[in-house]
Amino acid sequence: MTTYRIPQHGQGSGVTEEDLAAVTAVLTSGGHLSDGTEVARFEDEFARRTGAAHAVAVSSCTMALELATRVLELEPGDEVVTTPLTFQATAAPLLGRDVTVRFADIDETTLCLDPASVADVLTPRTRAVFTTHYGGLCGGVEELRALTERAGVSLIEDCAHALGASAAGRSAGTWGDIGCWSFHSLKNISTLGQGGMLTVRDAEVAARLRELRMINPDAEFVPRAKPAEFGGYGTGTTPRPVTHEKNAYTHDCARIRSGGVNAQLADPAAAMGRSQLRRLDSLIARRRAVAERLDTGLRELGVQVLETPEGHTHAHHLYAFLLRDERVDRDELVRDLEREGVEVVLRYFPVHLLPEWRRRGGVFGSVPVAEDVWFRRLVNLPLSPQLGLDDADYVVGAVERALARQRVKAVA
Repeated sequence: MTTYRIPQHGQGSGVTEEDLAAVTAVLTSGGHLSDGTEVARFEDEFARRTGAAHAVAVSSCTMALELATRVLELEPGDEVVTTPLTFQATAAPLLGRDVTVRFADIDETTLCLDPASVADVLTPRTRAVFTTHYGGLCGGVEELRALTERAGVSLIEDCAHALGASAAGRSAGTWGDIGCWSFHSLKNISTLGQGGMLTVRDAEVAARLRELRMINPDAEFVPRAKPAEFGGYGTGTTPRPVTHEKNAYTHDCARIRSGGVNAQLADPAAAMGRSQLRRLDSLIARRRAVAERLDTGLRELGVQVLETPEGHTHAHHLYAFLLRDERVDRDELVRDLEREGVEVVLRYFPVHLLPEWRRRGGVFGSVPVAEDVWFRRLVNLPLSPQLGLDDADYVVGAVERALARQRVKAVA
């Protein structure tokens, strides 16, 4: 295993004594570890933090995206627009559905969906737009909200990077109809390695999501005319041991939208999330300090620093810059940085060119900005609260040395 001087830390938010105490209190309480007490508190605190109308905790952001897709009730022939520059989980719920997925291009100044490109691919069959707040910036979200409202389609926000981000004073995850959040161990806060949340505008949709995460189907039930008559067996009205009959005695099913899944977050994980949420501001402040130090140094090196647009707050989950000098080979530069002890993880390979999406019609050349950015220009650098300003200075120096070597080779 390679040892890096500046690694990508596996625990993005770290673990404190307060975190351990919060989890230990749940583990030693003698209570049921999945009764939902801590989960309900975490949901309430998360909703208040983001300003969301409703928050629904689940086992991962991938599951949040899956459940968000289910409540859209997509039908064969429907179309969905999404971004190619994202982790594959954003589009994963769409892969097995009989819908057309259109990848719009990105804005190179934000690395998020370009609203103009989205407008170009909208059709009368479009049902939803899935946007990702790349790196922790809500790029173009105001325009996307206006665009989707005019078109009458749903806006789903992948907020996996964006806890602490906002635009025009409004939190990520509250611009769209549904926001999907990640508490993976690399993210701005964690819930014991995995966890997720949905923030939702509509109370009815939130209720449907709560049923789905508990294995119950997303369905319409109607009262039975004679609930006391059930095949000659029991009335369902007298006290008895738990029998898991749910509403079998009292209701019939009129319509099934989709089946449910077991996507509940456990109470110890929620306790960790609550503890980390309380120190989110300090965690982001440390990320911001490192990011700003990188910005300052890299601006002097002739590369394109990604500036935060006015009116936006960046969550600084990822750090990225773009190469401008065509003499510099991105892949060789990355290998050079690795030799300098700087771990580089490039995020993300264009989703439409993954084999499964090529089978679904993805072709090279369909989103030229995203492809040019990823294959030639994008460089990600380590960013976490575990890094200090001296680490940022070392990274800037490593980039400067690597760029100089590349430029010397180009003219040799």
